[in-house]
Amino acid sequence: GMSGDTPPALKLRRPVLVTGGAGFIGSNLADRLARDGHDVLVYDALARPGVERNLAWLRARHPRRVSAITADIRDQDALRAALRDAQAVFHLAAQVAVTTSLTDPAEDFGVNLGGTFALLDLLRRRPVPLVFASTNKVYGNLAGVALDRQGEAWRPRALDLAMHGVGETQPLDFHAPYGCSKGAADQYVLDFARSLGVPGTVLRMSCIYGERQLGTEDQGWVAHFLRQALRGEPITIYGDGSQVRDVLHVDDAVDAYLAAWGRIGRVAGRAYNLGGGPSNAVSLRELLREAEQLVGRPIELRFADWRAGDQRWFVADTRRARAELGLAPPLPWRAGIRQLLGWLQEEMGEGAGAARRAR
Repeated sequence: GMSGDTPPALKLRRPVLVTGGAGFIGSNLADRLARDGHDVLVYDALARPGVERNLAWLRARHPRRVSAITADIRDQDALRAALRDAQAVFHLAAQVAVTTSLTDPAEDFGVNLGGTFALLDLLRRRPVPLVFASTNKVYGNLAGVALDRQGEAWRPRALDLAMHGVGETQPLDFHAPYGCSKGAADQYVLDFARSLGVPGTVLRMSCIYGERQLGTEDQGWVAHFLRQALRGEPITIYGDGSQVRDVLHVDDAVDAYLAAWGRIGRVAGRAYNLGGGPSNAVSLRELLREAEQLVGRPIELRFADWRAGDQRWFVADTRRARAELGLAPPLPWRAGIRQLLGWLQEEMGEGAGAARRAR
């Protein structure tokens, strides 16, 4: 709004900086921060098609709380300006697709590692809490984990893995340029905490899903599957469809981000696996069957070859995160899927209505 509409006292408040704040997780996090009474500065290049809608949604909901800088994370001057008054930084700006990293590894490197390093280098001069969005891809494709196919899902042979999932002690093993860029950034954040006093922590995320997820074949598969199901369009499965992921609703992910900031004194320099855990482990086929039930019609599946570096099974051991971040049990995936489906129906309905009106 205009400068006249904000009481002077509010101008003195230090904003929370969310890089990638127009993205799926970023916009949900920014919304929660604003609802909690924080001023939020969204820093986003708006590179991903559709994210400008998330930013418009944020601004409409919180006209006095949310401000935005449209800039690339590699733009040193813009980044320095954004950091000037920040009381905390949530760093979610990234090149997010494994596929893109294979076709343009230089871009992936520049954004994911270059951008994160630039941010850390600026924080060295004025340390404020940093929570970094990392990925379960830092563990590679878990080639050493023996799996058996049980029904429609791959499962690990080792009992402790089957019961609890992959813990933070799992050796790092970067695959694809995306794994290298995010993994190296993850390690830089942890080392800047250890060696240079930047209070940063790292959340290695499994599949996060929920409202405001645009969803494509390359990234955001849960929303993509549900959208295709609602449209009655076929879905392409890469591999056998029995690959398992531990899915986590975005509201639960946001809880973890806020908890990490709130406990930064205790969690700085530590990495946490953030996912749905064993109770929310689901194969693609199991999720699709649930989607079929919910939309009330069969989904046509097409199959293609496995994609490079794809994990047949990944489930996060969330015990450390739950204990040290004080997290509540996550929303069960069936309830979460129903919620996301309702949002998608509303969105798609509005979209169709808007298209009709525009004609």
